Amino acid sequence: MTEPDMEPQVPAELLRLRSSIDNIDAALVHLLAERFKCTQQVGRLKAEQNLPPADPAREERQIARLRALADEAGLDPVFAEKFLNFIIAEVIHHHERIASGNE
Repeated sequence: MTEPDMEPQVPAELLRLRSSIDNIDAALVHLLAERFKCTQQVGRLKAEQNLPPADPAREERQIARLRALADEAGLDPVFAEKFLNFIIAEVIHHHERIASGNE
């Protein structure tokens, strides 16, 4: 039996895997930040050109493309689609704010 204030020894392999996960999470955050910088520019261009914030045809193509990429990579395409839909919804929200002048 272990004492309540003593942590069990964490296996080295678990620490190594957690470190890799932490690095991947950091990379994902940086990639998402870069993606949103680009979509903010798109939002400004759309506002200047009086284009709608959403582009359903492009969104459909992107979802199909991402599902195929996910499948090739061994990632659940349904999860990939949910993830992209979440991002798209946020991008549209940003574009609507830009178009309304509330950026």
